Amino acid sequence: MSKQYYIESKTGSGSLDKLTAPAVGAKVAYIDDQPYEIKEGDTILSLMRRYFGKKSIPTLCDAPNLDPFGSCRVCSVDVALTKGGPVKTMASCHTPVMPGSFIYPESDRVQKLRKNIVELVLTDHPLDCLTCEVNNNCELQEVAARVGIRDVRYPEGKNHLDRKKDLSHPYMTSDFSKCINCFRCVRACDEVQGQFVLSMGGRGFDSHIIKDIETNFEQSSCVSCGACAQACPTSAISDVFESKSIQVDEKVRTVCTYCGVGCNLEVAVKGGKIKSIQAPYSAEANAGHTCLKGRFAFSFYNHKDRLRTPLIRKDGELVPVSWDEAYEFIANKLTEIKTKYGGDAIAGISSSRGTNEENYLMQKFIRAVMGTNNIDCCARVCHSPTAIGMQRTFGTGAATNSIKDLKLTDCILVIGANPTDGHPVTGAKLKQVAMSGRTSIVIDPRRTELAKYATYHLQLRPGTNMAILNMMLYYIITEGMEDKDFVAQRTEGYEEFKKEILSQNMDELEAICGVDKKLVRDAAIAYAKAPNAMEFHGLGVTEHSQGTFTIMMITSLAMITGNVGRPGVGVNPLRGQNNVQGSADMGCQPYQGAGYFDVSDPVYHKKYEDFYHAELPNYAGLKIPQMYDAALNGKLKAMWVIGEDMAQTDPNTHHVKAALAKLELFVVQELFMTETAKLANVVLPAASFLEKSGTFTSGERRIQRVNAVVEPIEGTRSDGQVMVDIMNLMGYKQPEIYHPEWVLEEIAQIVPFFEGVKWSELGENGKQWPVNKEGKGTDILHIDSFKRGKGKFVYNKYKKSEELIQNEKQYPYIITTNRELEHYNCGAMTRRTRNVLIVKDDVLMINPEDAAKHLIAEGDMVCVESPRGKVDIKAKITDEVKPGILSSTFHFPEIMMNNITSSISDSEAMCPEFKVVACNIRKSKGEYKKKAIA
Repeated sequence: MSKQYYIESKTGSGSLDKLTAPAVGAKVAYIDDQPYEIKEGDTILSLMRRYFGKKSIPTLCDAPNLDPFGSCRVCSVDVALTKGGPVKTMASCHTPVMPGSFIYPESDRVQKLRKNIVELVLTDHPLDCLTCEVNNNCELQEVAARVGIRDVRYPEGKNHLDRKKDLSHPYMTSDFSKCINCFRCVRACDEVQGQFVLSMGGRGFDSHIIKDIETNFEQSSCVSCGACAQACPTSAISDVFESKSIQVDEKVRTVCTYCGVGCNLEVAVKGGKIKSIQAPYSAEANAGHTCLKGRFAFSFYNHKDRLRTPLIRKDGELVPVSWDEAYEFIANKLTEIKTKYGGDAIAGISSSRGTNEENYLMQKFIRAVMGTNNIDCCARVCHSPTAIGMQRTFGTGAATNSIKDLKLTDCILVIGANPTDGHPVTGAKLKQVAMSGRTSIVIDPRRTELAKYATYHLQLRPGTNMAILNMMLYYIITEGMEDKDFVAQRTEGYEEFKKEILSQNMDELEAICGVDKKLVRDAAIAYAKAPNAMEFHGLGVTEHSQGTFTIMMITSLAMITGNVGRPGVGVNPLRGQNNVQGSADMGCQPYQGAGYFDVSDPVYHKKYEDFYHAELPNYAGLKIPQMYDAALNGKLKAMWVIGEDMAQTDPNTHHVKAALAKLELFVVQELFMTETAKLANVVLPAASFLEKSGTFTSGERRIQRVNAVVEPIEGTRSDGQVMVDIMNLMGYKQPEIYHPEWVLEEIAQIVPFFEGVKWSELGENGKQWPVNKEGKGTDILHIDSFKRGKGKFVYNKYKKSEELIQNEKQYPYIITTNRELEHYNCGAMTRRTRNVLIVKDDVLMINPEDAAKHLIAEGDMVCVESPRGKVDIKAKITDEVKPGILSSTFHFPEIMMNNITSSISDSEAMCPEFKVVACNIRKSKGEYKKKAIA
């Protein structure tokens, strides 16, 4: 091997690991006359990197998450088809390896060519660039040093002309005097995000990168994902938090705290402070990609508003106290209430923002120490219909497949979800599928971004998911497009189900949902015809009075077409918070303990009692809505809440606040003084995800390590440590120091699908549960059989929501809720970052016809009134919603959108019906005053 190779071993030792000889009969190519085994799909560059590391051949236009491009030719090598035969110079990045060929990566001719190419490229780059010379973190300068360039013989090129810096964006900047026209930023925007903001303008000497049509970042359609900045080799486009231009102490890998995609983050730390975040290319979940929240919205972690000391309410005011005083007050009060009223007078609400280990400890505390099953969390609030519906039909309430299967699918069905805003990295992948020409079906009341690219957009009336799914199933059956073998061999209950479906009147259902039945038929046939079809759904399915039944119809759609149990298919819920899946897995629901065992089943009840060495109730506890009712009628006396802002995010805010006010003890663990924390008797300052370790479980069942990046803010403690402390104080002994390793070891003993999970073995990309005893994870569920044995068809008929039956005459509009890309739920974190410079307000989407009817103009304040109350919100006039339909965001507490939502919930799971609210509108005279907190 040539001594000029830059060798990197897999062990990181700096020397090449001993190579295994090619297998007998294997296809080989020769590198400097030595044989190396090749794999299907190998390019010369991938072959070289597999054996010699990522620096084996210099590159400029290549990036790990981009398709081979071949524009710079820096990666050129000499290739001969036979030993001693004619040699041809080829770009290694996109040239397939030819079996039996001879590759010479460092021939004199190649080295001379590379040096000349890089020298010419350098003429377009300022050689005195501070980033390059002082910090030596410019990739171009690294390549120049690699090929041996010390000075440039040619005159300065085009980019030394005066090019104005773009400083319009709060997170990104561009200085195109550094640009070398490598196209990496353009390709990242196209291939990774699918936004097509960047392109090349001008010709010849004047060619240069432009944003849309010569705009700046602020005016462009940029979604601030930062993929272009990460791809740029010269910092011509860079993060304002520029990790390329600073020397840092360390880079720590952890997992994002926002949605349930499970993106890995590489966090740069200097002097104990976070400087920047990028996405590691080796991450299976996100492969070098994040959204703006994951990459940029981290400055909340040390914001001045962080709670830094426990607080106890004295004489009506929350006053600072020590941790010991807070603990003693809580323990004494809980003991008093339990002694006087029993354990069922106490309740806990855990958090899908916390780690698996913290959620496990919280439910353990409520059950084993407090002696009640009154434990709930937002996982049940928002996605319980998914869990219950899929458990009834499949046996397991989790995603059947992995996101990587999008590469293998022929059709996507997205219902009740806006993934480009709510789950942006997965949303970008779905958008790429839609743009690729493969079949895409979007079922949503809004014309979302994904709907604009969809083959079929079924723009239904809110609350009519059941009607449109019944129609799709009807057309699949009447067209004879069932997978008869799958139905016969792997399901039950089909004949009765089929009979009920065929009894439906399509004209009636068409009128109910508001979608042309011919369009529904075409979409149904397209889904059934696809060799592989994947379904994705979100809260637009679950947050309805028929949410659980809708999930069961979705599973029926997958079963009737045989789209279960193999790559590229399945039913895949999009989890709205980072650890929704995990908090449910850990038992944070009142009717199922850790591992989803029924707490009322005698066998499992004994299993839990034996495991926890405690006397436990053998009946289900209260769900959150029932907790409010119990508080109002005096039966619930104490509540402990971790990281939930129910006073802003739960429906019917007046009802929620009245219930919380009745409690004798209300404990809130939080990062900030939220609307809910303001109501508490005791407030405990919590550590953020950047300050603690544990695991999150993503929407694809991927259990990943969350690693502490910095020390906790002084005065704060992790939720896990708080749970350990209070259990020990109340006599239920635990190890004094919380650490995820010992908690995971305990979890593995009670949760069957965590059996083989070990902290030390999760590695960088984690494992997808179920993880067997040997530590092997699972990509796909239900391959040979369903968890329950056979999949079950269960028919349910569409029923109109009671919200509309009771109120639609007086309140003729329907308002539904949605998220913005830039903010997250109640906005407690994102409003304390520069995201507020991008999106400053909640808005009400209103159709132009409705706006004209009420004399409402763009930006006017609109009074939205329901039977529960009214709010004032700014108008955004758009045809993304149909006449009669409104849609609003809910990120800013000034609006208090949940003042108008109802207490109606799913019939099976008590998931609130946020997506169907009867209301009326008028132009408002009032304005709200914004609280500037960022």
